[in-house]
Amino acid sequence: MEKAVLITIGDEILSGNTIDTNSNFIASELKNIGIKVSQIFTISDEIETIKKTLGEAFELGDLVITTGGLGPTRDDKTKKALAEFFNDEIALDEVTFNHLKEYMERRGRTDILERNREQAFVPTRSTVFQNQYGTAPCMMMEMDGKLCYSLPGVPYEVKPLIKDQIIPYLQEKYSLQYIHTRIVSVVGIPESVLADTIEEWELALPDNIALSYLPVGTRVKLRLTASGDHEAFLQQQVEREIQTLLPLLGDHVIAVSEDKIENILAEILTERKLTISTAESCTGGELAKMLTAVPGSSKYYLGGLVPYATEKKIKILNVSKETVEQFTVVSEQVASEMAKGCQKLFETHISLSTTGVAGPGKGEDGKEIGTVYYTIRINDKEVTSKLYMPHLERLDFMYFVSQKVIQDLVGLLVAQ
Repeated sequence: MEKAVLITIGDEILSGNTIDTNSNFIASELKNIGIKVSQIFTISDEIETIKKTLGEAFELGDLVITTGGLGPTRDDKTKKALAEFFNDEIALDEVTFNHLKEYMERRGRTDILERNREQAFVPTRSTVFQNQYGTAPCMMMEMDGKLCYSLPGVPYEVKPLIKDQIIPYLQEKYSLQYIHTRIVSVVGIPESVLADTIEEWELALPDNIALSYLPVGTRVKLRLTASGDHEAFLQQQVEREIQTLLPLLGDHVIAVSEDKIENILAEILTERKLTISTAESCTGGELAKMLTAVPGSSKYYLGGLVPYATEKKIKILNVSKETVEQFTVVSEQVASEMAKGCQKLFETHISLSTTGVAGPGKGEDGKEIGTVYYTIRINDKEVTSKLYMPHLERLDFMYFVSQKVIQDLVGLLVAQ
């Protein structure tokens, strides 16, 4: 088994009201065991559409995984489509019913509502994987040696079904090669120049190692993916290639293990026993969100503020009123004073500050949309930078700036 096809079912995805995070997660998990996703479909919850897409999916891949479209009623269209496609019938499954009953009782529901009971009706030839975090079970159907899994659409139900049940099942059923992936994070070099710099090294890579260029903000992640029959050999093989690569890139490399920039920073802060705090205006707490998303961040992240109003910058962070009047609130000088006040308030080794105009309108001081100043203060030294990105929408702007601030901080710490 090498190829998989994903089908996302639901009008809420097609309308743009809900983001399809399931496909990204499932594709990543399958990749880790050597299964490549060749196609992703997003379709409406209609029987004929589902059946037609299932037919196309089985022509493209050996494994089909659907998410969504499983409701708590007997006339569920996805189940009907599955039954018709596989020439099967829908009937009450006692094991699934007992599991559903226990699930409801654990949550203080002693009587199962009829609409929930209907979720225990499944195609008779399906293998059921019980859902530990919801009422809709996962159903597996087989046709000509190919598998089809039908999962609910709620992400916190999908993830444990995939990780704890489906992935182990696939690993046991099929002889899958090991996959080993490493990320080398590179900054301060354009992607085209990077490609030229490492071209000879890239062309000399063994056939079982694939290289991908993944730009994230102003950082480029070089992802090496090796496949083979022996895990330990793959790890040693990739490590040798990375050690050959590093001298070619010099100081442009900021990490050779972790993927996300906040995880890279976490390793550095933890190893050096440094603390950090944040004072955010235009990023609206995105920096704090990224930093605290890392497990164990309480060891180094002591706190943060979002003093959005100018008077709060003055009152809480001791930004000088005269500085604001002379240079405006979106300025290098205000960013600097915000960082200094934040560091003093939280008593941290490092402080980060942002002030800018995220849009959609100009700032109160007339600064253009997309203008931002940010300061990185490490002990008694600081660096203030300016960005201008008028093309980014508000949320994209906040995320990009936060990524860039953390990336710059990592670069400064690595250079020390």
